Amino acid sequence: MKRAFSFVELMIVVAILGILAAIVLPTFQDHTTSAKASTTKANLRILRSAIELYTAQHKGIAPGYPNDDPTQNPDKLVFFNQMVTAGRYLKKFPENPFNGYGHLQIKMLANSENFPPQATGTNSWIYKPAAKTIKLDWPGTDSHGTPYYDY
Repeated sequence: MKRAFSFVELMIVVAILGILAAIVLPTFQDHTTSAKASTTKANLRILRSAIELYTAQHKGIAPGYPNDDPTQNPDKLVFFNQMVTAGRYLKKFPENPFNGYGHLQIKMLANSENFPPQATGTNSWIYKPAAKTIKLDWPGTDSHGTPYYDY
């Protein structure tokens, strides 16, 4: 006599596994999003500290301007070189934890340009050297209802 599961028994097991997955999966997703939000806050703290340190050591000129000349348009590669290549401010440029974009996807704002009203997620960070302000470019809110863009 062959011993095996019937089709109905297999379907019951699959249904139970599906129900368990539906219960557990949102919990893991919430933890992942929470970890990304915490990483974002830490990355912003590091970036803002590095920007302030650079500014203090360069006579009030924020990083991002070629030859430390604030009359020139800011440039993301200049910003990266000033922050990382010199090795005095950052060892590695932090990525946006939500989209994985790094220093090549920074949106640099000119002195007269305003921050966009909301994040789009198409860049890693949005940085305005004239204001010494850097923001995460990611739409949505954290578990407390705070927009990531407002971190």
